[in-house]
Amino acid sequence: MAKFTQGQAEEEFGKYAKNVTEDDVSGVLEKERDILSKAHGPLEKFAQQIKLLFSVVKDYTSGNYREIPWTTIAGIIGALLYIFSPIDLIPDIIPVVGLMDDAAVLALCLNGIGKDLKKYETWKKRDFVEYETVKEKPGARKLLENNSSKKKDK
Repeated sequence: MAKFTQGQAEEEFGKYAKNVTEDDVSGVLEKERDILSKAHGPLEKFAQQIKLLFSVVKDYTSGNYREIPWTTIAGIIGALLYIFSPIDLIPDIIPVVGLMDDAAVLALCLNGIGKDLKKYETWKKRDFVEYETVKEKPGARKLLENNSSKKKDK
């Protein structure tokens, strides 16, 4: 069975994360469904975190959340690109084992961006609570619908 060390995970993660561009960001968003479909076997326990990472990237690209360093976004994109790539250190076509390196790279990413991810989660919860609170006020539904349609128009 193939072994995958912490050092190899760091090296692979670094390769993907250090050269991330804005084009890579939009490219990852286009591959969201494919990446999420790989959340089985060793990646299954990371399914919710992968969804959270996509949420961070979407809020970053839309401009809704910019209180996050570019290095964190690049790390997220690098990890997601690594998961998407079928030809990496351990090819994904090898059942179960092929996703172990993907899980290791993702775990390394999550560990490295933990503080930024916690801040984002706090912001996201607060944003949701504010939305729910405003939604209940008279006339708020129309205001929210107008704001929503304005965002789509941009």
